[in-house]
Amino acid sequence: MPYLAKILIYPVKSLDGVEVENARVLASGALQYDREFAIFDEVPNLVNGKRHAKIHLLRASYASSLGTSQFELSNRTISLQIPGSDSKQFHLDDEKQALEMTLSDFFGFAVTLEQNSLTGFPDDKSSTGPTVISTASLIEVASWFPGLSVDEVRRRMRANIEIAGVPAFWEDQLFTQQDDVVSFRVGDVYFFGVNPCQRCIVPTRDSQLGEAYTNFQKIFAKQRQATLPEWVASSRFNHFYKLSVNTRLSASEAGKILQIGAEVEILPQSNLGLRH
Repeated sequence: MPYLAKILIYPVKSLDGVEVENARVLASGALQYDREFAIFDEVPNLVNGKRHAKIHLLRASYASSLGTSQFELSNRTISLQIPGSDSKQFHLDDEKQALEMTLSDFFGFAVTLEQNSLTGFPDDKSSTGPTVISTASLIEVASWFPGLSVDEVRRRMRANIEIAGVPAFWEDQLFTQQDDVVSFRVGDVYFFGVNPCQRCIVPTRDSQLGEAYTNFQKIFAKQRQATLPEWVASSRFNHFYKLSVNTRLSASEAGKILQIGAEVEILPQSNLGLRH
């Protein structure tokens, strides 16, 4: 039986994630605290892994009064470690200017830290729900690249929720033809699966060093095409550098809690209108 095996949230976009045992759904469909903060330059453009490989060198962790089982940002602090220096802790409100100065010095240009507690800063603004992947898919992808561990592939793909008890690429059932969605639930939280996630340059790089893996995208696309399930909606693959599934949620799901161990079920199409 498919079940929810991992939940990961990324409080600051492009920085390290936090594994948690449960997460609250916001009215936007995003998970609370996920990509709530993002770094911007003066343009303002996002300062992220797509544009700046140097960001991979930053290590971040977050203080929580509730521990890792029920993460929250109530302490409003981030611990940031820059190569060659000790970890420094900053209060996200009271010491925001000092944090921005530290980040500006690191990048070599002025940056600001912006916050959006309603939707976060998703890449796909039309599908603001958590991204979904299966543990088996991560294991399969890791097998394509000698020297890469499953944990390293997980860090490169940066999905929010991970499903176990299923074969590789099971999550490809969570989307269908263009302009249609697939309804599924995780526990009592109801989702719409929208489309496969198009990957960017970030997965080609070491998640902590920023060094590129030679021919990563080419190898990935070739293997992904070769292992694509026969039942997949192939029209969604104009190329094969895609992995994980983008989702959105109805506002009716706001306040519900995703919990590790929850059963995952793809719902019959006839159920689409019942919950949403």
